[in-house]
Amino acid sequence: QVQLVESGGGLVQAGGSLRLSCAASGFLVRINNMAWYRQAPGKQRELVAAIGSSGIRNYVDSVKGRFTISRDNDKNTVALQMNSLKPEDTAVYYCNRRGVREYEYWGQGTQVTVSA
Repeated sequence: QVQLVESGGGLVQAGGSLRLSCAASGFLVRINNMAWYRQAPGKQRELVAAIGSSGIRNYVDSVKGRFTISRDNDKNTVALQMNSLKPEDTAVYYCNRRGVREYEYWGQGTQVTVSA
């Protein structure tokens, strides 16, 4: 059974950093294309960063140079290091396999709030 547990969110001032972690079970992150998504109030969920099974990384333009996605195959986890945070980064952050549909399984997410 697929399960995703996100953690590491919190309240931080603009310019600060947070490291999000996602523990996956029921499948192997190393053979899946994984991604971090976020959903801000009143907005659709968007893909923020992705890492392929080959290790290739992709980022949405708004976070390039500030966020880094990584994967720990031994622990079956995916992380998102977020630096130079901005108020517009405020959202609930989720990890999942890349390309998953909205009606499929999602974890509970972790809230990130960036104050000005």
